[in-house]
Amino acid sequence: MENGAPASRFPFPFKPYTIQERFMESLYAALEQGKVGIFESPTGTGKSLSLICGALTWLRDHEEKKKEEAARLLQEKEVERKGDGDGGEKDCNGDKSGGSGAATEPDWVSDFVQKRAEREIVNKLKDEEIKRKRREERLEMIRHNAQLKYAMKRKTNEDNEAEKLLQLSKQELSSEEKSHEEEEEGLIVADYESDDEATPKPRICDEDDDDDLEEEHVTKIYYCSRTHSQLAQFVHEVQKSPYGSTVSLVNLGSRQNLCVNPDVTRLGSVQLINDRCMELQKNKHDKQSKTDLEPKRRRSIAKATCPFTGYEKMMAMRDEVLVKVRDIEQLVQHGRGTHTCPYYSTRLAIPAAQVVVLPYQTLLHAATRKASGIKLKDQIVVIDEAHNLTDTITALHSAEVNGAQLCRAHSQLSQYCERYRSRLKAKNLMYIKQILFVLEGLVRTLGGKVSLNPVTQSTQPGTELLTINDFLFRAQIDNINLFKVQKYFEKSMISRKLCGFVEKYEGNGVNTHSNSVNKENRNTEGLGRFLQSLQNKPAAAAEQQAAVDDRPSMSSPMMLVESFLFALTNSNKDGRVVMDKQAYLSQSSLKFLMLNAAVHFAQVVQECRAVIIAGGTMQPVADFKEQLLLSAGLSEERIAEFSCGHVIPPENILPIVLCAGPSGQGLEFTFQTRDTPQMMEETGRVLSNLCNVVPGGVVCFFPSYEYEKRILGHWEKTGILQRLAAKKKVFQEPKKASQVEQVLSEYSKCIQRCSNTGGGQTGALLFSVVGGKMSEGINFSDDLGRCIVMVGMPYPNIKSPELQEKMAYLDKNMPHIDGRSPGKALIENLCMKAVNQSIGRAIRHRGDYACIVLCDRRYSRSGTLQKLPQWIRSSTHTHSSFGPAFASIRKFFLEKRQTQQL
Repeated sequence: MENGAPASRFPFPFKPYTIQERFMESLYAALEQGKVGIFESPTGTGKSLSLICGALTWLRDHEEKKKEEAARLLQEKEVERKGDGDGGEKDCNGDKSGGSGAATEPDWVSDFVQKRAEREIVNKLKDEEIKRKRREERLEMIRHNAQLKYAMKRKTNEDNEAEKLLQLSKQELSSEEKSHEEEEEGLIVADYESDDEATPKPRICDEDDDDDLEEEHVTKIYYCSRTHSQLAQFVHEVQKSPYGSTVSLVNLGSRQNLCVNPDVTRLGSVQLINDRCMELQKNKHDKQSKTDLEPKRRRSIAKATCPFTGYEKMMAMRDEVLVKVRDIEQLVQHGRGTHTCPYYSTRLAIPAAQVVVLPYQTLLHAATRKASGIKLKDQIVVIDEAHNLTDTITALHSAEVNGAQLCRAHSQLSQYCERYRSRLKAKNLMYIKQILFVLEGLVRTLGGKVSLNPVTQSTQPGTELLTINDFLFRAQIDNINLFKVQKYFEKSMISRKLCGFVEKYEGNGVNTHSNSVNKENRNTEGLGRFLQSLQNKPAAAAEQQAAVDDRPSMSSPMMLVESFLFALTNSNKDGRVVMDKQAYLSQSSLKFLMLNAAVHFAQVVQECRAVIIAGGTMQPVADFKEQLLLSAGLSEERIAEFSCGHVIPPENILPIVLCAGPSGQGLEFTFQTRDTPQMMEETGRVLSNLCNVVPGGVVCFFPSYEYEKRILGHWEKTGILQRLAAKKKVFQEPKKASQVEQVLSEYSKCIQRCSNTGGGQTGALLFSVVGGKMSEGINFSDDLGRCIVMVGMPYPNIKSPELQEKMAYLDKNMPHIDGRSPGKALIENLCMKAVNQSIGRAIRHRGDYACIVLCDRRYSRSGTLQKLPQWIRSSTHTHSSFGPAFASIRKFFLEKRQTQQL
C-alpha cells in the first residue's frame, strides 16, 4: 500500500489515523471472540472505511485459518486411516481367534462406527475443499472473462426456472389440474388443506455439482444501514478500499429500486410492484405446468410473464454481481443492458457472497429475512447508524389499522367468500369465516358495525390502552386461535389473492379481459359503490384521482389486518393495543405497540457468530444495553464496547453550556417558561450576538415545529427577526421533504456568496427542528455549520399514551440502577440522543472547526453532561453568565481567522 500503509496489518488506502488503528484492532478482536460490540466513532473519523478494512481483514484471516485447519485434519485422518488399514486384518484375525465371538463383538461394532464417522469427516472435508477450489476458480475465470463452460451445462426447462423464482418469492403453488374457468381464476382461490398438513414447496431439481456450490452459504458479513443513500455510500467506500477488486459483494434492494421491467415500474407504489412481479412469476409457472400436465383441449387466454427472468441470464448476472462491486444504480444499469432482472439475480448471489449489503428492515424482520434467503447462522452482522436501533425494531413490529381499512377488508373477504363458496374446501371456508368474525370484533371495539358505511358512522372520541389479552376479550375474539389463523394467512396467501380479486373485478387489474370484466363488474357492483364511498370526495374526477393516489396503501387492507393479527400473537407483557376513537369510524384506529424490542432481536444475536452495532453517536448506551442486549439473553461477558475520540484537535471545537442570556435572564426552556415573551426575546438576543461574531453559517435547532412557529412569530412582531436578517440571511427547514435539497442548496450558495463578496451579511442562519428533516444525515461541514445552537431540551411528549406505557413497562421489567426509575431515564435518554444527533451535524473532517452552544442551564447537570459524546464532553465549558461565554466564542473565531491568514 501507499503512504506507509504496510506498517499496519490492515490493508488501507492511506496511512490510518491512530484511532482508526484502534477501531480496527477492537473490531477484529470482537469478531474473533464472537462478541456483540457497540462501536462509537464520530462522523469524519473514517468509520465506514475502518469497518470495511477491519471486518474484511478478519474474514480473510478466518478463511485462511479454516483452510489450514481443514488441510491439517484431512492429513491427520488420512494418516490414521492408512495406519488402520495396515494393521486392520491382523487385528481382525487376532480378535476372531482369541476368546468367544460374543465377547469381542461390541469392540467390532464400536470400531466400525468410529471408522465410519472418521470416513464421513474425511469425505466432508474433501467435498468442502473441492467446492471451495471450484468456486474460487469459477470466480477467477469470470474476472478474466474466460469462457464459462459451466454456464453452458445449465440446461433447464421453464418450469424449473419459475420454481427457483417462486422459491425466492416464497409463494405456495398448486399443481392440480384445473378446468378452463379455473385457468382464469386459479390465482385467486385460497388453497389450504389443514393446520397439520404442510403445504409442499416447489422442488428444485439437482442439475450439476456447480449448482450445489451456490446453495452453500459461505462465511459472510451482513452490513445494514437505515437508508439506500447510506448503503450506496458504504458500497462506494468498498470500491475505493484495497478489497474493492477482490471481495464478492451483493447489494440487496426492493423491487421498487431494482426492477427493470417498465410495465411493472410504471405502477409506482411498492405494494403494486410487488404484487405484479409475483403474479408474473406465477403466470410463468402456471403456463408451463399446464403445457406439461394437461392434454390440449382448447386455447386458453394468454397471461403475461416477465421477459427479464430467464434462468440462464440471471445465473450469468449473478456471477457478474459476485466478481464486481456494484451499487443499486449500477445493478439497474447492468440489468437493463443485459435484459436481466437484478432483483432475483442478487438474491441468487447471496449464498456465495462475502459481503451482503441490505437495509435495516430486511435484516431485522424475521419474515422478510426468511423471504430474502438470508441465513444468519454463524455469520457476521454489522448494523451501522444504529443510534435508533431499538426504535427501529419497535416500529417494524408494531402495526396499525383504521376503521375504513377494517370495513373494506371485511367487504372484500365477504365478496370473495360468496363468489368462491362452492369451490372452497370446508377447512378454508372455516378460516375465512373466522377472519370475518375477527374483523367484526375489531370494528366493534371502535364502536362501529361492518355493515354500515364507516365514513358516516359516528363514534365517541377517546383513547384507551389495553393489554393484548384484555383487548382480545374486549373484541370477543379470545376463543379464536390466532396462531392457526396466522398460519392460514401464510399458507393460503389470502391477502395477496384479495389484491388480485379486487383488481380483477373492479376492472382495474392488468389481467382482466373485457367479457369477463363486464360480467364480474355486474356481480360486484355493490362492492364498487362501497369502495367509492370510502374515498368521500365531492366530484367524480376527484374520486378517481384519489383512488389512484390512495391505491398503494389501500390496495389490500387485508395485509394491514394480517400484520395487526400477527402482532397480537406476541406475549401479553411485550405489547399493548391502543384504541384511538375519533368522531367517525373511518378515522378511528387500532394500533399495536411493541414494548419489548429484545424479543425480536434475540434471534439475531443468538444465531450470529458476532454482531457489531456501530454509529457516530451511540451515547447514551446504558439503556441500549439493558433494553436490547441484556434483555435478549446476552451476558455482560459477550458485550464489548468501544468509543474513540475525534480526529480533530481539541482546539477546533468549542462546546458551551449557556445558562443565561445577555440581559441576565436565566435560560431554562421548561413547558411553563419557554412561551413567555421574556424567554423568547432573550433567545433572540443570544442569536443576534452570535450572528455578529460567527462567520459563515449558523444552524439553530428548536425542540419542536410548534415552538419554532411560535417563537419566529414573536420575533417577527418584535423586530428581532429583521435584526437577525440584517446580519445573516434567514432560512427555514421546509415542511416537505422534497424541498430540503433546494433549501440546502440556496443556503450553501448564500454562504459562499457572502464569503466571496463580503458586504453587510456575513452568511446565513438556518432554523431547524430536532428530529426533523435536517437533524440527521445532513452534512453541515466547514462554513455551512460554524455554530450549532440548541434551544432548550427536546424532551418527548410525556402525555403520550404510548410513551407512558413504555415507561411503565420499563419500570416493571428493568432493574432500577442506583434507585433511578428506568422509565424516567428513558425520557432523558431520548432527549439526549436527539441532541447528540443534531449537534453532530457539524465537524465533519479533520480540518473542520465549530462552536456548539447549548442554551439551557439543565445541560450543566452532571448526569446530562455524561450523556454527551466523549469527544464533545471533554471540551465542554459551562458559563453561568453570557459575558464570559460570548468572549470565549469571539476569541475562538478570531484565532481561527488569524490561523487561516497565516
